Amino acid sequence: MDPKIMKLVLSVQRTEETEHLIYMRLSDHCKDKNNAEVLRKMGLQEKGHAKFWQNKSGEEVKPDMGRVFRTVLMAKLLGLTFVLKLMEKREGTGSRVYAQLSEYFPEAKVFSEEELEHEQQLLGMLDEEGLQYVGSVVLGLNDALVELTGALAGFTLALSDNKIISLVGLVTGISAAMSMAASDYLSSKAEGDSKAKTSAIYTGVAYLFTVILLIMPFLLLTSKFLALGITLATAVLIIFCFNFYISTAKDLNFKARFFEMTFISLGVATFSFFVGYALKFILGVDV
Repeated sequence: MDPKIMKLVLSVQRTEETEHLIYMRLSDHCKDKNNAEVLRKMGLQEKGHAKFWQNKSGEEVKPDMGRVFRTVLMAKLLGLTFVLKLMEKREGTGSRVYAQLSEYFPEAKVFSEEELEHEQQLLGMLDEEGLQYVGSVVLGLNDALVELTGALAGFTLALSDNKIISLVGLVTGISAAMSMAASDYLSSKAEGDSKAKTSAIYTGVAYLFTVILLIMPFLLLTSKFLALGITLATAVLIIFCFNFYISTAKDLNFKARFFEMTFISLGVATFSFFVGYALKFILGVDV
């Protein structure tokens, strides 16, 4: 076998061995029996592919244990669906490598197509609780980003001391988080949702978490304008991370969601910034 082709075969073989171990480890740690069975099937499929390439290479290849550890840890922190969708988009088996190998091994093309189709079917079977409450998380994050960035921008010009801005911001943010959670609960309950409490908790926690991150610069820094700049940068970072997560896990358009949410949040903040200055001047407030 050509050395370059042999290298590709061994690379694919190692990837398949690694993904087999990842799926089996995830299956062992999965509490949901249905999800565990889905993961086990995916693991067995990858093992079959690994054996196919081992027959071609004639060598045994060890899995990438570093990748196994990182992926399992990420799944525990960010959820199964996100990690599996990320793996699905990753270049390797079923992509350009398989296209190259199909020139020498005709089975590779069919192999790749079957694997992609099977993985799509299995991923569709996964039922992860966290993703059922994406709407609640979006509600909490979006409201916190829009309302609090706007409020903090207004407070920055209306008030002179960071401690006062932090105090007012925390009171506003915590009250709004509780109000938002209560509204979500009452709305869900009125619609007959049996999981109204859980939905409200997701909304409230997402809002409160965002409040803490946005106000932190005002608690740690003395310059209110520097603190506001960091707060706005933090808001954009939160929007980026959250939309990347959701877009990956639910196959949504990342760019459209990111730019829309960023434009709204920063637009409200800019408007509130000038409103704060105008009200301070009109009311003659100097605090």
